[in-house]
Amino acid sequence: MTPPTRLGAAVIEKIAVSTYSIPTDFPESDGTLEWDKTTAVVVQVHSGREFGLGYTYADEATAHLINGLLAPIVKNRDAMDVPGCWCAMVHAIRNLGRPGISSMAIAAVDNALWDLKAKLLNLPLAKLLGQVRDSIEIYGSGGFTSYSDYQLRAQFSGWLEQGIRMFKMKVGRAPEDDLRRVRVAREAIGDNAQLFVDANGAYSRKQALEFALRFRESGVSWFEEPVSSDDLDGLRLLRDRAPEGMDIAAGEYGYDSWYFRRMLEAQAVDVLQADATRCAGITGFLKAGALCEANCMPLSAHTAPSIHMHVCCCVPAVRHLEYFHDHSRIEQMLFEGAVRPKDGKLYPDLSRPGIGLELRTADARRYEAA
Repeated sequence: MTPPTRLGAAVIEKIAVSTYSIPTDFPESDGTLEWDKTTAVVVQVHSGREFGLGYTYADEATAHLINGLLAPIVKNRDAMDVPGCWCAMVHAIRNLGRPGISSMAIAAVDNALWDLKAKLLNLPLAKLLGQVRDSIEIYGSGGFTSYSDYQLRAQFSGWLEQGIRMFKMKVGRAPEDDLRRVRVAREAIGDNAQLFVDANGAYSRKQALEFALRFRESGVSWFEEPVSSDDLDGLRLLRDRAPEGMDIAAGEYGYDSWYFRRMLEAQAVDVLQADATRCAGITGFLKAGALCEANCMPLSAHTAPSIHMHVCCCVPAVRHLEYFHDHSRIEQMLFEGAVRPKDGKLYPDLSRPGIGLELRTADARRYEAA
């Protein structure tokens, strides 16, 4: 049941959902998956003359869930009561299960609600949430296992020219090639940049231990999902036995606070990851940030740089933000206001209210799903 809104409240009048499927600029793969397109589910929440924009990277089924279940739950509520809307959506998906598209659908709506609230107050989202820093450091993320050595060098060299000083590449699909590819990446970025690797859970525990030692010879300082993120004992083993100077990271597949709590209680990682397009939106990301702060654990934002930029400037525990090749490219294609790196950082545009994005309707239409 929708609660009554107070007199003069900003009532949520309409929720519009659209889905866009954008081909990759080159076939992409990591240690455990291959893909040639990325689907963005975009939500616009309207109240009076204002509307908020949010999105997630998910399947078309996510859009059907929003239209069929979540939109009626949110409609006619007070747009200023974002936590109330969030709790109502979480309650509504009880019998569907919290992980997966349920939380991703909530994320798209929640992100739009935060954008709307900030716009109604004529504030950039960073100011509404409360800034603790004026920018957030990023790391360039790509280096897909489908890339040739030439493509890997070119991508990392291009980011280096933009002032980025941290780089992440994919490993694990062909382990026999991984050490050579890591050396290629190190040669491309030089000795003064940080190099990260992400296995997406492709290795066994013993493989991961061996590769951790060998990767460190090339100065690798971040080993993401060396084993499956569901293998908390394996992650803890890697964290305990990895060489000095190498962080073990995981958490991008967390959809709720209980997932993050279990990972922290298991002492499975040196850095926790969270994704506001998966963990039920900015509201869920803020909860992850609070858990990290309570556990003296750094937090890293996973992909979707335009969604994360404002909130990353407001959560004290955040260390950096992933500037993922696929998503940064798509966000420039679909949204007016998507920012570009400056000296290896993203700075929110404080002259624009909300998240600062507008859908490029004409450009997006060519990718729209039926």
